[in-house]
Amino acid sequence: MITANDPASTLMDPNEPLLTRSELEALHTKYREMKHAINNMFAVTMALSELGQRNPAHLERLAKAVLERSPIVVGQLSEFGDQLGAKLKAGS
Repeated sequence: MITANDPASTLMDPNEPLLTRSELEALHTKYREMKHAINNMFAVTMALSELGQRNPAHLERLAKAVLERSPIVVGQLSEFGDQLGAKLKAGS
């Protein structure tokens, strides 16, 4: 843990930017893409679950859609977290 009293610590200047504008724009673009993919997955999941209530044959399509799309969303979240974490670590 880094504290202000630790002489070996190198605390960042709060006025120093963590990211350049282009890095921030790239992370924002990635965030928008990820948000769209998550919203799309939930929309498909909700639509298929409603169809599954009316016709149980649609439940197989629902399961397939969730199994196909969930790893993609999890991968995007992980990648985004790794990119953001790398930027924060580089600034510390």
